[in-house]
Amino acid sequence: MNAAINHAEPLYREKLHAAAEALENFSGPIYVVTHVDPDGDAVGSSLGLALALEAMGKEVFWICQPPRYLQFLAGDYRNSPPISQVPEGALLVVLDAAEPSRVEGAPVEGYVINIDHHGTNPRFGDISVVDPSKAATAQIVKDLVDALGVAWTPAIATPVLAGMITDTGNFAFANTTPELLRTAADLIAQGVAYAELTDRLKWRPPGYFQLMGKVLSTVEFHFGGLLVTAHLPPGLQGENGAEEDSDDFVGTIRYAEGSLVAVFLRERGPDTKLSIRSRGRVSAQNIAVKLGGGGHVPAAGATLRGMGLSDAYGRLLPVVEEELKRAGYL
Repeated sequence: MNAAINHAEPLYREKLHAAAEALENFSGPIYVVTHVDPDGDAVGSSLGLALALEAMGKEVFWICQPPRYLQFLAGDYRNSPPISQVPEGALLVVLDAAEPSRVEGAPVEGYVINIDHHGTNPRFGDISVVDPSKAATAQIVKDLVDALGVAWTPAIATPVLAGMITDTGNFAFANTTPELLRTAADLIAQGVAYAELTDRLKWRPPGYFQLMGKVLSTVEFHFGGLLVTAHLPPGLQGENGAEEDSDDFVGTIRYAEGSLVAVFLRERGPDTKLSIRSRGRVSAQNIAVKLGGGGHVPAAGATLRGMGLSDAYGRLLPVVEEELKRAGYL
């Protein structure tokens, strides 16, 4: 795992225009992909760019399977099936993927444009526009579509705004900047039904709420309440598709008074996936990197291969303890 580079990209505009020029001049098929278990930013940024490229007359294949609660963003636009290899003469655009191993739907090969905002991104690809100072990859896509000169429509603006909304907790997290709010205002001005969008992003299937109760029954506090954890009880994976948005679960427990770290765990086959949130001087990114994952300072994740819940807790707790000590809380 590469060390995180969390500062703003000093050559952001130059790299952005290099990506725009490459896309504008490319005449072959363009495959647009994102990371496994796509969240709002992954779906919104990739879909928005795919729609913008289609508006330019490009041949575009959007390879993404949105979770149930985000499928409405695509409307009538159809996604494409995964591919085992990128055809010769095609271009691959990877969005919001912190590393090549997290890309889903296509191998990272051929000519690659990498657009992301994760500090742990190793800057792979022929062109990489990676800026951790941006609140969301969708914010970079907004700049890229502007650089391409594509006329904004509500259909293009809506998923891009959705990506920004979801990655900032409805503009409530610390990554919400004046620049971001101005960008959001620009998108709303393009005809986005903002109130309808923010309402729709909160919809979940009925089974989700029953599952939330079972998840909350597993809540535990560690290190005097500095760490709060919860997990998906074994045997409930895939129940009504309701557990697909783990950000909701970790986003609920993170507000436990006095907590500095929140972790939600769920088994996926032989592995356990961790969603991590932090505040204060504690870095979720540091915790995730030590567990083989990555992400941002306040929000990150990791997958513990070959570990069930019990072993995952055993691996997690000493790493969190180490980070709490580093940050001066223990």
